[in-house]
Amino acid sequence: MAGTPDLFVVCKKCGSEVSPYITECPYCGTRLRKRAPKIDRRSGEASPRAPRRGVRPTLTPLRTNEIPGIRGDPMGRPNATYLLLALSLIGFLVLPFVTDADLALASLSGDAWKYVTSAFVYPNSWYQLAVLLPLGIAGWRLELRHGPVLVIALFLACGIGGNAIAVALGANDLVFGAPGAALGMLAAWALPDILRARHDVEHDGDLLGALVLGVMVAAMPAVVPGASAVASAAGLVLGALAGLMLLRGTDTRR
Repeated sequence: MAGTPDLFVVCKKCGSEVSPYITECPYCGTRLRKRAPKIDRRSGEASPRAPRRGVRPTLTPLRTNEIPGIRGDPMGRPNATYLLLALSLIGFLVLPFVTDADLALASLSGDAWKYVTSAFVYPNSWYQLAVLLPLGIAGWRLELRHGPVLVIALFLACGIGGNAIAVALGANDLVFGAPGAALGMLAAWALPDILRARHDVEHDGDLLGALVLGVMVAAMPAVVPGASAVASAAGLVLGALAGLMLLRGTDTRR
């Protein structure tokens, strides 16, 4: 139809297909034309509609790796992950000035604040490195994909919750650190990529590296007192369940 622009315009600089009604490429900022083409109002096919009162705006469709209600920022900063790492480092600096029993979780009927402090205290620097390295990497990737709420929720459920389960079962006299959080975040992060790899689809995670980090965390209870195997296993299971929930909003075949 005469006077009707094409369905799309190809940017000469970046090659992207963009709307014919814009003057600049939204991807690279290249100027496409001085002014947008006029819209043929007579045909009624491309006539712009004025916004109606009482109509609420809707969100754009979910992108890959997003789930309803939780949306990450691929270009943002993983502030929640930074906070968890910083609190863990502070806990390590405080430990030399107090006794183990002051901060570790030993009983469900004890001080409630020990549920939190026990997850940020590491009696051994190697144990701390083994846990914080995968926690930082997996938390960083999860936060960029799904936002900070998911990272905090996984730390509470897998880390603090895993320690509480270990104490409730009497598996350890004292529980330190958050190995459950590290394994849980690794599982939630790696599970979608594992399914993509099974479908021969490109994925952004290093699955072999995730496996090595997971084995390193799982081995800590054998060499470090206060590192709980039960807490680690509980966190891994809870993180895997969270990963399955994330898969509901992800197409693993593309």
